[in-house]
Amino acid sequence: MSFLFGNKDKRVLRKLGSVVNSINDLEQNFGSFTDEELKNTTSKLKERLSEGSSLEDLMPEAFAAVRESSKRFLGLRHYDCQLIGGAILNQGMIAEMATGEGKTLSSTCPVFLNALTENGVHIITPNDYLAKRDSKWMGQIFEFLGLSVGLIQHGLHDEDRRNAYAADITYGTN
Repeated sequence: MSFLFGNKDKRVLRKLGSVVNSINDLEQNFGSFTDEELKNTTSKLKERLSEGSSLEDLMPEAFAAVRESSKRFLGLRHYDCQLIGGAILNQGMIAEMATGEGKTLSSTCPVFLNALTENGVHIITPNDYLAKRDSKWMGQIFEFLGLSVGLIQHGLHDEDRRNAYAADITYGTN
């Protein structure tokens, strides 16, 4: 029967392909935004979320905002495969990528999208070095878009730990 309907992986990728097309369609528009207009995307998306839009509804615009911010401040543009990886992560699935394929950049899109809920997003890395690196490096995107970034490291005092956990996005280790 898979010849008739395709297998599950192909159906997921086909659906995500349409999301990537939507994000790509927004790229020129977001590229024409001033920095201030791009920053205001966060509050507009939060407002739409409070009015009943779902995270899935907001995904193309949120991912486009992150992509444009990354281009401006890191000089890195999310490739389609990184957008697909981010969309897969957003669905709670595992996205396997090889070294150098942009896992860190891929994660920024679903992290930003989920941080719009104001429930906090935790990013767990294998070690303190990567947590610190990524919180500073990718944190530039989030901070530009008006979100706070925290970092949990070994040896933090209780107050610093509380402040880091209170951020919109918190990096740490397991």
